[in-house]
Amino acid sequence: MEKVEPPKKHTEDERLLAGPNLEPMPYHKTDTWRIFRVMGEMVEGIDLLAEIGTAVTIFGSARVQPGEAQYETATAVARLLGEAGFNIMTGGGPGIMEAANKGAREAGVVSVGLNIELPFEQHLNPYVDVGKEFRYFFTRKVMLLKYAHALVIFPGGFGTLDEMFETLTLIQTGKINNFPVVLFDSTFWRGLVEWLHHIMLAQGKISPTDLELFHITDSPEEACAIISQALKGIV
Repeated sequence: MEKVEPPKKHTEDERLLAGPNLEPMPYHKTDTWRIFRVMGEMVEGIDLLAEIGTAVTIFGSARVQPGEAQYETATAVARLLGEAGFNIMTGGGPGIMEAANKGAREAGVVSVGLNIELPFEQHLNPYVDVGKEFRYFFTRKVMLLKYAHALVIFPGGFGTLDEMFETLTLIQTGKINNFPVVLFDSTFWRGLVEWLHHIMLAQGKISPTDLELFHITDSPEEACAIISQALKGIV
């Protein structure tokens, strides 16, 4: 018997970014109504996180498994940051996100997970204390940055790079200040950093000081120290 594929689930992001539809439709399916949903999602996120205190957001791949070196290291980094007085925020899913939430739980600090609606199921991981499901990537990213005082970025895919470069752009343009960004795992990031040096900088697309907007380390202790020193007096 021929296998029947289930119908594709369309996400709210996909519907929002679709081109204009001139066909008549119920008002609750129009872009105007979606703007109200975006506003509601922003308000709910602000209400949820307004009193979260000093926090560090940790980004990284959802494809890392428990027991793998990166998973265990992310747990250690989050635990050290928690012991230093920082609450921990992640995208709420599996992999590095789960590892970081686990480290926060072990340190006894607030473990925040902000999950995203995807075509495939992705639930909040079991180490999240304060969680929310988001329909829209951009509202979720606002919350992950607005209530963070620093970022630790582990190896990841397109989503991780998107979050990293958006943050670096905000720092570069002065939209946010005194915001340490730590890239963890020098082997993973080395090729990208060399490209930034030898191509972007060499062609004058960025300034030398732009390459000072982030730190690279392989040490959980150093990652924690960089953030603690930069935010001394805040925690």
